[in-house]
Amino acid sequence: MATEPLAGVRILDLTNVLAGPYCCYQLALMGAEVIKVERPGTGDLARVLGADPARNKAGMGISFLAQNAGKKSVTLDMKAEAGKALFKQLVQGADVLVENFRPGVMDRLGLGYDTLKKVNPLLIYCAISGFGQDGPRKKDPAYDQIVQGVSGVMSITGAPETAPYRVGYPLADTVGGLTAAFAVASALNASPRGAFLDISMTEAVISTMGWVVSNHLIGGVTPAAHGNENTTSAPSGTFQTADMPINIAANRDEQWQALARHLGREDLLEHPDYATREDRKTNRHRLRAQIETVLTTRDASVWVSELNALGVPAGPVLTVEDALEDKQIAGRGLIQTITTHGEDLLLAGSPIVADGTRPAPKMPPPTLGQDNLEIWSSLGLSETEITNLSTEGIL
Repeated sequence: MATEPLAGVRILDLTNVLAGPYCCYQLALMGAEVIKVERPGTGDLARVLGADPARNKAGMGISFLAQNAGKKSVTLDMKAEAGKALFKQLVQGADVLVENFRPGVMDRLGLGYDTLKKVNPLLIYCAISGFGQDGPRKKDPAYDQIVQGVSGVMSITGAPETAPYRVGYPLADTVGGLTAAFAVASALNASPRGAFLDISMTEAVISTMGWVVSNHLIGGVTPAAHGNENTTSAPSGTFQTADMPINIAANRDEQWQALARHLGREDLLEHPDYATREDRKTNRHRLRAQIETVLTTRDASVWVSELNALGVPAGPVLTVEDALEDKQIAGRGLIQTITTHGEDLLLAGSPIVADGTRPAPKMPPPTLGQDNLEIWSSLGLSETEITNLSTEGIL
């Protein structure tokens, strides 16, 4: 099925917090069976993170709920010899392993790629780290904000007088997770299968900076923070209206001309400071002030409707709450409802719509170790053995 292209693929998710769990969540939405392998007693750190203390105490923090639906959970102490042996049995039946430990951790456990590929030569091993598996930073701790700083993103975020600024959500974690999911999906299409995927969150973020990086490498431009301005054109950026800001992207000459005429400012079209794209870019701040004298006389919704009808791209600057309630988002079903323990959870489904259907999680986020009996018994362990291993702290 187009909505479950990864059906039949088994993925071992050894990851914590966000980048790795987000990667595996996207793969689960595409139909893969994702088994989350967690530390006995504590599990994923995200289980105790989030805005609701009661959920954190129960090991089902909102930060965990956000990207772990549709997965199974088993517990396993991979430092113990019995745990290592059980893990190798799991690997024998897996297609993919995803981990986001610091480089070298799995090798020190005796469970690195060189060892596991002997257990399963077709294994796709995906290692997500802050900086990659080699290089001088490879062992440095890599939280999202650290990566945002090292990648250069913070230096170009904000206005000239406020930068460096952190992007308002975990950009590096999310981009790193998406990059890993793309790499895994691609590797699953290879024949024969079997690969070591080295995913650097920093490199993933730098890759997405596209024009900023190329303008520097090829054009010799020093990247800088420009606030809400689109440096490639003008007028193009965020403008104030009577009630709220809007974005306008009059990037082409005909769009600029249509905007000026609609605002009743044909005089600007004849002004030498705004005659060409380069002139408008040079004098963008004065041009903004001229445009806003008219925009601030009416509400954002009016301008957005009228400008879009003229072919001048425009849109409101919404809060997150407003964006989620917007008819465009709400009407397409990005936010899905999944019921667990009598409670309806609202979670983001897949950003992909395939053949008119949006993949959504089929199971709620798992409690810690809830699938121990199913998974470990499938490897031949009896209920008594599972109980004994649990008592010993192996499971």
